[in-house]
Amino acid sequence: MRSKQVSLYLFALVIILTLTACGYKPSTQYARKAMGEKISTSVQISSRDPENSVLIKDAIDSAIVESFHASLSTQEYSDTHLLISLSDPAYTPIVYDANGFVIGYRMGVILTITRRHNGLSKIYKSHGNYEFSVAPNAVVTDQERYNAIKEAAKKAMRSFVSQVAAEGTKSK
Repeated sequence: MRSKQVSLYLFALVIILTLTACGYKPSTQYARKAMGEKISTSVQISSRDPENSVLIKDAIDSAIVESFHASLSTQEYSDTHLLISLSDPAYTPIVYDANGFVIGYRMGVILTITRRHNGLSKIYKSHGNYEFSVAPNAVVTDQERYNAIKEAAKKAMRSFVSQVAAEGTKSK
């Protein structure tokens, strides 16, 4: 009988704690509050590397939907417009094999993001890195290069989301 009372007490305690939770909210809720429901994007096309600009646009649009849980819109109907430019992607060798051949690279990108919201503009710098391996003495293929830039850009967008979420918590 005693164990039944203890079980009932623990069950009631769990229910009470569940109903009076700590008020935790994911950072994406704060970011979404700061950005709005509809977001538009545009990427400045680099004349030296136009393929990457198109790739970055796709990666950013996908990251916005995943991170902000917001819908993409045209600029005239959006709550927030993001103007994004990509610095020249930088490869850095990070791993060598026993013969001195490079077998691992780090791709680094820097996104400059201008956020226009409620008539105000703010500029953010966001960094992203992606590490990948290649066969010894092999040339990095275009597909590997594009994938590395795309993944690094997604990480840079996550960094941007964190910056915007921090601003969203301040305006609470």
